[in-house]
Amino acid sequence: MHSTLNEHPGIVSMAEKVRDLTNNPRVQKMVEERMREFRWVHEQDTQKWYEELVYCLLTANASALMGQKCVDALCCDNIIREGELEDIRSCLKEQGHRFPNVRAEYINNTRHLAPLLKSTIQGFKDSREARVWLVENVKGIGWKEGSHYLRNVGYFDLAIIDRHIISNLMEHGLIGEEGRKSITKKRYFQYEETLDKVAKMLNMLPGELDLYLWYRKTGKVLK
Repeated sequence: MHSTLNEHPGIVSMAEKVRDLTNNPRVQKMVEERMREFRWVHEQDTQKWYEELVYCLLTANASALMGQKCVDALCCDNIIREGELEDIRSCLKEQGHRFPNVRAEYINNTRHLAPLLKSTIQGFKDSREARVWLVENVKGIGWKEGSHYLRNVGYFDLAIIDRHIISNLMEHGLIGEEGRKSITKKRYFQYEETLDKVAKMLNMLPGELDLYLWYRKTGKVLK
């Protein structure tokens, strides 16, 4: 047992794997382009920030591609802001979402937040405070999706602990079989601390590290 996390060889080995990817011009370009997209969203209005929140509500236990497909469909005729609950539900069903009923309710329950969403998020002293607010005020948003949302609107200092990141952590011996279980709040923050140390070793932010780790497991750099 290593006395401190800093001494764990998995921190170094994971950092080395990611460093190799940063030296690959094709992968580096994919990551940089995606980060530019997030920075662009950061400068957009509250409607765009709300669309990203809906996207995150739709990707949980689904796919990034399905989430974006549904958001694009909801934006047609402005169903995302003005449609009735049944309009949202029907739209999600038409797009083939696995959970059209509950996700439609989640979206419908958040629309009152849309007009001031950007200013609300920017009003917190840091992204961790903003994440707590999201978890407490948006049904369907947990620690992972709260982090995901904030990264997608241009905050890069939070780790997004999904199954691909868990797989990376297990591969390097940084977590054991508990990684196959549901992630509690305590474990989420522990895993986040580990990724923070890897990111620091690489002199990059956790949100950027996430994109490289995602690429390692999927061959893609999605939002």
